Amino acid sequence: MKNYEIKLFKDLNDTLKDEINRYAKLVSFRKREYVFDSDDATKHFYIFLSGRVKIYQINLENSKEQTIFILGVGDMFDTIPLLDGKSHEIVADILEDGEALRLPINKVREWIDTNPAFNRIFFPYLAAQMRKIEELSCELSLYDTSDRLIHLILNNLSTKRGDRKTLLQNLSRSEIANLIGTVRHVVDRHINELKNIGAIEVKRKNIIVKDIQKLLKKLKNSSQMLLK
Repeated sequence: MKNYEIKLFKDLNDTLKDEINRYAKLVSFRKREYVFDSDDATKHFYIFLSGRVKIYQINLENSKEQTIFILGVGDMFDTIPLLDGKSHEIVADILEDGEALRLPINKVREWIDTNPAFNRIFFPYLAAQMRKIEELSCELSLYDTSDRLIHLILNNLSTKRGDRKTLLQNLSRSEIANLIGTVRHVVDRHINELKNIGAIEVKRKNIIVKDIQKLLKKLKNSSQMLLK
């Protein structure tokens, strides 16, 4: 597909690839730019080719934030106005420079209505995002901040063989805190606890897992304490 070859499209038929090539515009985004806003999301649909973007909600009265997603290669934005046609009040911060395919939202709706090949990639992706929202809701309701941090680390382990880094690299402690619904000093305390028991190490902004079993044991011990 021209310059747009990504894993997400590898099983698409040539007809749909040609359609995407015809309607997609390659756009770049840079840190500290304000690119993805709620009005634009009612007109355009994005598929990310590189970079990372944080999607979050903020309470303007107390400045508290809750990160909803960190979007990267192969992610789509924004599925909510795509489906309901309404404005979606979220904030997007660019964490890493990157590129995305920008598509007319009405054309994407047409594919959903008429193109089974597109639906075979869109609906599994949508279900995965819904699962993440469900997991976030359960995490915030059912687990303490220490357990939420461990779950976050385990759920973001690199899938590359022999790579012990997480996918949280280059995130600040404040950004990690926003992912688990707490504040920076709490994350600092929990990270130091995990370092002290030899479960992780931190190099610059990279969290590296040294011993998964120690992380799992700490989760188990925490659950047993709650039951007492």
